[in-house]
Amino acid sequence: MAAPALSAAFLASLVEVVEAFTIVLAVGTVRGWRPALIGTGCALVALALLVLLLGPALTLIPLQALQLVIGVLLMMFGLRWLRKAILRAAGFIALHDEDAAFAKETGALQAGDSGTASRRNWLAGLTAFKAVMLEGIEVVFIVLAVGAGRGLLWPASLGALAACALVLALGLILRKPLARVPENTLKFAVGVMISAFGIYWTGEGLGVSWPGADLAIPALAALLLASALTLVAAFRKRSVEMTA
Repeated sequence: MAAPALSAAFLASLVEVVEAFTIVLAVGTVRGWRPALIGTGCALVALALLVLLLGPALTLIPLQALQLVIGVLLMMFGLRWLRKAILRAAGFIALHDEDAAFAKETGALQAGDSGTASRRNWLAGLTAFKAVMLEGIEVVFIVLAVGAGRGLLWPASLGALAACALVLALGLILRKPLARVPENTLKFAVGVMISAFGIYWTGEGLGVSWPGADLAIPALAALLLASALTLVAAFRKRSVEMTA
């Protein structure tokens, strides 16, 4: 079942990398690419060290306990994304706009023009570092969680790397916020897939024997998707009735 792990890691990483790229692009545009790239590079080194430390440590934890802990965490993570995606799709929360995020970050950087050039460059590099580090930690967690326990770390890692490569390639070509990436749709899909993995791993950790073994994951994803779409339709109908 390498395909679901690869797909989940790719889609989840795509969302996080797009958000990090928007901030790094703002830093590079306003303060120059040197502090932006230095901050990004330092964050990537820190994330690589984090993976090297956490990866081997996971092998020391009993498999069933690992599955239970990861399953619960994935459910919390995935259901949070799915909840927001449902509310956005139903119109209760504003859709995420990368152009607006870029403008906000650019404005914040331009507002901090006081101080020496070295201080401004240091703050710009720190901004890029924080953006890549925070979004990267979520990517690392997703890769480790999706791939742990079944020998799927390589497919999950490949999915994350493919997302990074895609965003980087598009960014180098366009050199502007990737506003056309359907991020809210991706978050909906990611919420469904991550939640499905979470339910599956939690069941595994509790000793549940899933019908069809790993084939239960796409079945759970289909059930979650149908439930989420039903909620979106119900919330939209409720919204129309309240405004009528």
